[in-house]
Amino acid sequence: MSDDSRPSPAAALTAAVIPAAGRGVRLGPGAPKALRALGGTPMLIHAVRAMAASRAVSLVIVVAPPDGTAEVKSLLDAYALPERTDFLVVSGGATRQESVKLGLDALPPEYAVVLVHDAARPLVPVDTVDAVIEAVRDGAPAVVPAVPLADTVKQVEPAAAPDDPEPVVATPDRSLLRAVQTPQGFDRATLIRAHETVTDAVTDDAGMVEQIGVRVVAVPGHEEAFKVTRPLDLVLAEAVLARRRLNDGF
Repeated sequence: MSDDSRPSPAAALTAAVIPAAGRGVRLGPGAPKALRALGGTPMLIHAVRAMAASRAVSLVIVVAPPDGTAEVKSLLDAYALPERTDFLVVSGGATRQESVKLGLDALPPEYAVVLVHDAARPLVPVDTVDAVIEAVRDGAPAVVPAVPLADTVKQVEPAAAPDDPEPVVATPDRSLLRAVQTPQGFDRATLIRAHETVTDAVTDDAGMVEQIGVRVVAVPGHEEAFKVTRPLDLVLAEAVLARRRLNDGF
């Protein structure tokens, strides 16, 4: 029996949660990763704009460092953001998992579709965002954007000592593997159940959904939705942004 109180999938309101409480140690000392400048603008602002660029997203919740909520609020106020989108800043936790849960706790009840997006993926194209939302609205409880792997992958055993060679034990079929990106999209109830059920540390929210036995599907990702983790990634992101500005007036 269907629940007529739920909105139809096509009409479901969509919100995006952006956990931005991490320090980003691999980028070196300095500001938190999400606040590093990209083309003169903090990566977090690029990520927020990327979510708000989708007309389906009507709320963006930014989960700030526990001691940086006021700073992030001031940051959002300082940059031009789409007027059709609402923005909310909440305080994050000690881990990404805790921060996403705190973002979900702040989500108004009318939102049935939730995106979770890495602040460190500032250049995801709006077409990718829309594809994820559409798949959830079409009935998938959990959706990830993903791209094929360019490199052959080896499964190894842990080395006996830090500098020892790692024994290779298998070569997985690359055609069956994907590199997963964000935003990941979810039916709200599914994601909340996963966060209430899974206590093990995981690397992404879709992994939590898998652990509760719910099917996750993949839609095509985009090469420009890469994660800015190391200094070389920042160089590539600057190049992509410069090309966009030259070609599209981005």
